Amino acid sequence: MMTSPVIGVLALQGDVREHLTALAVADAVARPVRRPEELAEVDGLVLPGGESTTISKLANLFGMAGPLRERIGAGMPVYGTCAGMIMLAEKILDPRSGQETFGGIDMIVRRNAFGRQNESFEAAVEVAGVEGAAVEGVFIRAPWVESVGARVEVLAEHGGHIVAVRQGNALATSFHPELTGDHRVHALFTEMVRTAG
Repeated sequence: MMTSPVIGVLALQGDVREHLTALAVADAVARPVRRPEELAEVDGLVLPGGESTTISKLANLFGMAGPLRERIGAGMPVYGTCAGMIMLAEKILDPRSGQETFGGIDMIVRRNAFGRQNESFEAAVEVAGVEGAAVEGVFIRAPWVESVGARVEVLAEHGGHIVAVRQGNALATSFHPELTGDHRVHALFTEMVRTAG
C-alpha cells in the first residue's frame, strides 16, 4: 500500500491552491495538473470548483477531456467539489449548450441549485465516513444531486437535498471543504487513493 499518494488538482480554473494545501495537510504529494502527461503521473485527481461550462471548454482546449474520461472510467480515484461534482455526473438537468461532463458517478445534478453567488452560505454537514463533528460546508452557487443510481452511496444531505456522494473510487461534494481549514474530507479522499493503489 502506498504511503503518500500523488494526487493532482485539475488546474484549469477554480481554487486550485486551496486544494493543494488541503491535500498536503492530508499527507498526499499534491501537484497541479494541466496536461495529459501530468495526468498520467498522478494516483488520483481533484476536480475543483469554478464554472462547469468553462471547465468543460478548457478541458477540451487543453486536450484533457478524453484522457480524463478514460482514467476516471478505468477507476482512477477522483474527487469533485461544486463544479467538480457537476463534471462527475452522468447527466446535468439544465446543461448549457455543448456542455459535456467526464462522468464517473451515476447521478443527475442540478446546476446552481442553491441559488446565485449572492445567496452563498455556510452550513454544518454530517458526512458519512468523516469522523468527529460535522463538516463546515461552504456553498457557492452550489449544485445538488437530484437522483442517484443503485451503486451510489449518499454521504450527506442538506435541506432535504443530496450534497455528498460516493461511487467506488469517485467522491463528490456540492460544497467546498477546502475553504474552511477543515481537511477531513481531503483526508478521506487521500485514504481512498491510498487503498486503491
